[in-house]
Amino acid sequence: MCKIKRTIIKIDENLCNGCGDCIQSCHEGALQIVNGKARIISDTYCDGLGACIGTCPQGAITLEEREAEPYDEQVVDEHVPCHTFSGLNQWPIQLHLLNPSASYLKITDWVLAADCTAFAYGAFHNQFIKNNGIMIACPKLDRSKDIYVDKIITMINNSSINTLTVIIMEVPCCRGLLQIALEAQANAERKIPIKEVIIGIDGNLQSEKWI
Repeated sequence: MCKIKRTIIKIDENLCNGCGDCIQSCHEGALQIVNGKARIISDTYCDGLGACIGTCPQGAITLEEREAEPYDEQVVDEHVPCHTFSGLNQWPIQLHLLNPSASYLKITDWVLAADCTAFAYGAFHNQFIKNNGIMIACPKLDRSKDIYVDKIITMINNSSINTLTVIIMEVPCCRGLLQIALEAQANAERKIPIKEVIIGIDGNLQSEKWI
């Protein structure tokens, strides 16, 4: 493939600490950790827009203009076919594993969803994941209520979160997840709006309202 002169990211290996935050923000799958450092695995995957730059805590990523293979959207779609469907913006998504101080908390709108909701509601990915951060938990089976409350308090106080959408099933045990969110909001220094979304056991969206 002929190379062209274009803008593409540059990684300073002396600054990179291999944390992997940039990989989560690269929707094209252009980056991987190799021998403890972030590297572009193919110029073809990098669109040169630099979405990964703001997520690097070391300032190791910049843009440069150099000879590189052209960006190929079709090749990217074949490389990461599921991403164009899910729109997932961060990893991990399980609340127990989520780091409340991670750089991906620059995302401003977040969804706290009961585990079952994404399986019950067919439009979940398109409606609730795109442009949002996502964290999942089970209020019945998980034994981490206090940890969950503390994590959400930290996220509200110390990050850029503006809204929190809580998605639960219509079954009674699911309401515990909403209570976790409300308890965190009540004890946080900042106050953010919370939306309640209820999914029926038939897979339909029953209601949504700001509370």
